[in-house]
Amino acid sequence: MRIKTTLAAGFAALVALPLAAEQVGEVDVDWLGNDIIIEAFADPDIEGVTCHVAYFERGFIDRLQHGNWFEDPSNAAISCRQTGPITIGDIDRSEDGESIFSERRSIVWKTLQVTRIFDEANQTLIYLSHASELQEGSAKMSISTVPLFNPTFATDD
Repeated sequence: MRIKTTLAAGFAALVALPLAAEQVGEVDVDWLGNDIIIEAFADPDIEGVTCHVAYFERGFIDRLQHGNWFEDPSNAAISCRQTGPITIGDIDRSEDGESIFSERRSIVWKTLQVTRIFDEANQTLIYLSHASELQEGSAKMSISTVPLFNPTFATDD
């Protein structure tokens, strides 16, 4: 556990994250020290929405066996819900959306991303968790939606 914490702290120091998440759960999945980590973060531009991301974190013994010290799998799941009155700030309304959370899954090559897209026609916020990789794209993704019922826009008076 100490080595895993030291490695994680070292990797976090290498890259400044745009948004910090709070770890709210850790589930041991095998005797090799592999865990599923659950983190929570509030949408930085949408007051009243909280997302939970779950991802796999390889343990020390697993890293020893496979020899790949610096990378975790891209698999992640996401769930976002309304946790208070929703107030929408200045958000990107394009169909590309905007990245609101990222976390390194390897030293250089791979990042877990959460992208928010505003489906204005259906008054729904879409949250997509996916891996961004330098060389190869990944089809591993998860999606969550938050329907908007009478939202307040920060520019409203």
